Amino acid sequence: MIKKLHSTPRMSRIVVHNKTVYLCGQVGNAEDDIKAQTLTCLEKIQTLLEEVGSDKSKLLSVTVWIKDMADFAAMNEVYDKWFEGIEPPARACGESALARPELLVEMIAIAAE
Repeated sequence: MIKKLHSTPRMSRIVVHNKTVYLCGQVGNAEDDIKAQTLTCLEKIQTLLEEVGSDKSKLLSVTVWIKDMADFAAMNEVYDKWFEGIEPPARACGESALARPELLVEMIAIAAE
């Protein structure tokens, strides 16, 4: 069975299939700096995971897109702190033009239910 939540004509924010949770890309507030946007992304991921009975300890993979690799260290500072005390998921990170120029980071997550 496939469960899709918070769907629009373009996408679903959460998809659950075979006890795996797939989240759409999460972004921060456009007016914030890279650290605040990173924390907002991670908090949104946690909120969506909790909605389906999961949490950050069950993350399997996170893909991080940042607008400018010059922000890599600042993003990692927030990211690493958020995962303190638990083993982090697999991760990929790359530089990418995001949907709007003021967005500095976007994260896509996959977790166990």
